[in-house]
Amino acid sequence: MSGLLNVNHPKGLYLLFFVEMWERFSYYGMRTLLVLYMVQQLMYTNQQAGNIYGIYTGFVYLTPLLGGYIADRFLGQRKCISIGAAMMCFGLFMLAFGGKTLFLLSLFVMIIANGFFKSNISSLLGLLYDNDNTKKDSGFTIFYMGINLGAFFSPLVCGTLAVKYGFSLGFASAGAGMLIGAGIYKIFENKILGSCGLYPVNKSNTGKEKLKKILTRREKKRLYALFALMIFTIFFWSCYEQAGCSLTLFAEYSTNRTVLNHTIPAGYFQALNPLYIIILAPMISALWSFLAKRKSEPASVEKFIIALSLMSIAYVIMAIAGSISDKTPVSPLWLVGVYFIMTIAELCISPIGLSLVSKLAPKQFMSVLMGTWFLTSFFGNMIAGFWGGKYGSIDNSVLFLTLSGISLISAVIPACLLPVFKRSLGKI
Repeated sequence: MSGLLNVNHPKGLYLLFFVEMWERFSYYGMRTLLVLYMVQQLMYTNQQAGNIYGIYTGFVYLTPLLGGYIADRFLGQRKCISIGAAMMCFGLFMLAFGGKTLFLLSLFVMIIANGFFKSNISSLLGLLYDNDNTKKDSGFTIFYMGINLGAFFSPLVCGTLAVKYGFSLGFASAGAGMLIGAGIYKIFENKILGSCGLYPVNKSNTGKEKLKKILTRREKKRLYALFALMIFTIFFWSCYEQAGCSLTLFAEYSTNRTVLNHTIPAGYFQALNPLYIIILAPMISALWSFLAKRKSEPASVEKFIIALSLMSIAYVIMAIAGSISDKTPVSPLWLVGVYFIMTIAELCISPIGLSLVSKLAPKQFMSVLMGTWFLTSFFGNMIAGFWGGKYGSIDNSVLFLTLSGISLISAVIPACLLPVFKRSLGKI
């Protein structure tokens, strides 16, 4: 961790770190409860809950494309972040106290809110570094740790409150987290961020650079390669996002959660991933730096291939656990180990992808292309909801082996096309 912080980062990084931390606290706290709330409180079937979960978590990553367009053309990143944060607070408190009547409406409000917020806070971070790519990977790694710090505490806080006092208080605590994040942003944004992201890039008069309206041939080749990588990333997220769906149901119904006469809430397992990220992110970052000094760091596309391969291995392990669970509930150590592998995979693809977009995107399209990156999560979550809805209707081992096969195929294809990607992206 000290190696990351020793780099002279812009002060705005740390503001965005805490704002994103609280936003992710609210999102993952709500997501921890969502499927169980639908099944246990609203009496949806597993299939219905899985489909709604997939649609919601998918559209949360579709609307950032529209939010990025609005920021680039009309409002700038800063105004969009403020609008999104306010709408998130409203949607979460509506979910907490609205009951079944306002359930779908509250999800819709949060989908729109996320569109204003998600791509623009990542784009704003990229703009803080201007063209300094040497610090950018490190900066995004720190930012990503903020995401997962919030994601670690939220299942513990929101999950505990939901179990002890009901789902309403669990959702309300998520809303309170977003309220804290929005307050921090509004208090400090002008002082720390100055004019960065305050206006659309094509209307700013910084004088630093005359923005190009037409992409060069090299820029186009790089963007085509980026779009191709996004396709394979879709299948990564379709497997990864089982954490809030089939893996949560597996924890609830097929895992022995009794430890010292105390039953661990199923939502607690979702805290494993962010905890691992907080621990492993500095190590992975240090590994990349170590390899870079010896000119042997994997290229971005190679890191993507590693991530997909690890995801395939994780679901082979889950298939074994699923086969055992047909006879008796399994040890929680199965999920503990699988989340560890999935976390290493995530660190090889998610912060790398964010950094890659910020390096390749021309400034005038920064937020739109960041929104396009989040489209991979949109499609991935839609597919995740489909497969999560199959839980209970097919054998666990068959379900998890299918997910393993999807990941494996998605790793093999870019591995075969590796020379093509390297010609387009160079050493990035």
